[in-house]
Amino acid sequence: MTDTDKVVAEAGKKIGAMGSAFYFTEPAVSKGAELGIGTLRLYFLGRGGVLGDVDAPVVHSAFGYFKAEFLAAQWDKGRAKVPPPEAARVYMECCAEFGRSKLSGTDGLAGLCDAMAAVNDAADPTSLALYAGIQAMPLADDLPGRAMQLVAVLREYRGSAHLVAIVAQRLDPMIAHYIRRPEMFGAFGYGEDEVPEVNDEDRAKLAGADALTDAIVARAYGVLDEPQREALLGGLAAMERALAG
Repeated sequence: MTDTDKVVAEAGKKIGAMGSAFYFTEPAVSKGAELGIGTLRLYFLGRGGVLGDVDAPVVHSAFGYFKAEFLAAQWDKGRAKVPPPEAARVYMECCAEFGRSKLSGTDGLAGLCDAMAAVNDAADPTSLALYAGIQAMPLADDLPGRAMQLVAVLREYRGSAHLVAIVAQRLDPMIAHYIRRPEMFGAFGYGEDEVPEVNDEDRAKLAGADALTDAIVARAYGVLDEPQREALLGGLAAMERALAG
């Protein structure tokens, strides 16, 4: 395993866990209420709005794991009240505000932001629609806000790459989601009668998708030198402690 492989494995877990930390907490809760769409619909419009004011099937193609009818209902009802691009801008600011509330005073944010920015700049968004959209969004100038936003951006990078890898393995994204997060199956719009039967071949395909995802994102992480790798992993660990506190 190369140094880049080790960084991809360790950073990927932390970024995956922390990049969604602001989704259903303040200030997203308050902003969703203020806009009249609630926290859940702000989630759909905030993440999917980077794609533009598009129809629900386009968003579903980028999100991948939700039941299509459930996503469409949330998207269309939210879209009727708030233009999706505006919701995306608001959501990125919610992300920054969350970072300011949790990360102010955290050591290592400057080096962390520099390392994450280097990965983001090196990442190829081809075929990764959701990541391509959020990659184009402006970032906050302050370190706590920017750090949180970059973690969210790199979460979309790996998440978009993972969806491509799942499709490449000929694995149904619904089954992949159920294997990884069975406790969240209902929250993604599925009923108890829709629980899939999972076999060893499905699990092997998901393992193959995980490996392919690592290979896709490794090129971008490979631009980091040793000091940058240390700044990335040390900064993410510091963020992890701050968010848990």
